[in-house]
Amino acid sequence: MSTSSNGSKVALVTGATRGIGFETVRQLAQAGVHTLLAGRDRGRAVDAALKLQGEGLPVEAIVLDVTDTASIAAAVQEVDRKFGRLDILVNNAGIIVEDKTLPKPSQQSVAAWRETFETNVFAVVETTQAFLPLLHKAPAARIVNVSSLLGSLTLHTQPGSPIYDFKSIPAYNASKSAINSYSVHLAYELRDTPIKVNAVHPGYVKTDMNAGEGEIDVPTGAKTSVQMALIGADGPTGGYVYLGETLPW
Repeated sequence: MSTSSNGSKVALVTGATRGIGFETVRQLAQAGVHTLLAGRDRGRAVDAALKLQGEGLPVEAIVLDVTDTASIAAAVQEVDRKFGRLDILVNNAGIIVEDKTLPKPSQQSVAAWRETFETNVFAVVETTQAFLPLLHKAPAARIVNVSSLLGSLTLHTQPGSPIYDFKSIPAYNASKSAINSYSVHLAYELRDTPIKVNAVHPGYVKTDMNAGEGEIDVPTGAKTSVQMALIGADGPTGGYVYLGETLPW
């Protein structure tokens, strides 16, 4: 079994070949964390990792399709073989597949709901469960679940809130509400261990996922994930945060 070159923490970020995931890998590596850049496609993951290695950062690629049980198992085996533990898991992979030209929630297909929950919820649960034994082997692991302000039921039901009128992607919104709930349940399970679990809102970020719409840049969008990945023993668990601010459930 090898270890990271300087005995640093080991992190894995899912859905990391572009956008917020890629930037999360960069910022964790800049903080001295040996970071595994995970992607479904080996070529794209390797290309992305090589770009960051070119910046002198401790990054390597790992193949991980979070919707494929065998791929998850293979990634766990690889991390176990190379490092024997995992200090940080950032569940970043996510999709929006709904037809945004259909404004009514009831118009979205059941197929879109199923596809959304498969990646945004069930894959997070399966990936986390698979890596949990390695997270327990770390001195004080961190699990970061990338959620969204759109998962806030409080703000969705509050007229005049920033998201009150964002109802055209109900499956995505509900998937993030589910991730918030899962984070609370997992944090409760792990409350007597050094492991901390938090859900994060990246912000309304300009990414490929929203065709460049958004209010903040990708580096800012990665900050909350990185902050929560690096919290100390006095940091929160079971939280829902954005840049240090607690969000309403």
